[in-house]
Amino acid sequence: MLAMNQAEATIKNIEGKAQETMGNITGNRKDQIMGKAKQVESKASTAAEKMKDKVQDILD
Repeated sequence: MLAMNQAEATIKNIEGKAQETMGNITGNRKDQIMGKAKQVESKASTAAEKMKDKVQDILD
């Protein structure tokens, strides 16, 4: 995985955790859901990049 993509995914995951935590503290359901969504997006992006890397390794 490219380092930049990995860094972006990590940042998005951290942002999501922070937003979800703030939502939990304030009781803001929207922040809870949006924070969780960012975390899921980050994990999906990481998984897609890993799969792409594996396919590229097989083709090389």
